[in-house]
Amino acid sequence: MRIDAEMRVKVVDIASIVGLILCGVVFVFGIISSGGVSAFGNFIDPPSVFITFGGAFCCVLASYSLTNFLSGIKSFRLVLKVPTFNTPETIEKIIELSNIARKEGLLSLEEAATELEDDFLKKGILLIVDGTDPELVRAIMETELTSMESRHKAKVGFWESLGAMGPAWGMIGTLVGLINMLNKMDDPSAVGPGMATALVTTLYGSLLANWVCAPVASKLKENNGEEVMMKEIMIEGLLSIQAGENPRVIEEKLKSFLSPDDKADESVEDGGEPIG
Repeated sequence: MRIDAEMRVKVVDIASIVGLILCGVVFVFGIISSGGVSAFGNFIDPPSVFITFGGAFCCVLASYSLTNFLSGIKSFRLVLKVPTFNTPETIEKIIELSNIARKEGLLSLEEAATELEDDFLKKGILLIVDGTDPELVRAIMETELTSMESRHKAKVGFWESLGAMGPAWGMIGTLVGLINMLNKMDDPSAVGPGMATALVTTLYGSLLANWVCAPVASKLKENNGEEVMMKEIMIEGLLSIQAGENPRVIEEKLKSFLSPDDKADESVEDGGEPIG
């Protein structure tokens, strides 16, 4: 599970989709309710779109490699889908593995690892089965976790950069419009429309930053935090299994990662194996 292109997703995130759509509805409603349907045309200006969106995206392109730029744009689709994070299920699986190890030994985990879908957890199990030193296991797993988080932060940084460039290029477009307007001050009738057109670019920049970029960056941060916690649970669980700790102790240790509400709903079982 990752925030980048390798992340597995299964269902549509209704909250994100509805939220983005309602932002547009609120904006359009505000225009129509104050000026009527005909007023909507006042907010459409192709040159302003070109300057604001074109300038913002081109500026971000100059800040990234082409590969990372395209990867950043593609990360938008991840906001529209719910990642497969299931903390209780993960804890339950780790407890199941700990019971197997307690009953049959660590080597028995090699067969169980073949049934695991999560590559991170599978890798940790295989390291344990190979007899890798616990400190080295932790170092390897945490290095992979750090690398994953770094990739996620790059995606978040892309949208934060784009969000910063939107208003900046909107202001540039406004200045261009003001300069053109001031050059026509001899025609008073052109001042009002010219000022309105100049301000549209600032509006576009604000919409790009606050309607799209800020929500996308926030959702990616949230997903990253949840996945990092999931990986930390896996690391602690695997090291506890390697240390031969009691499955009940492991369960309580892993449940400490959960929020009080999640703990109340959590019904992790020990796999039915007797612990003694």
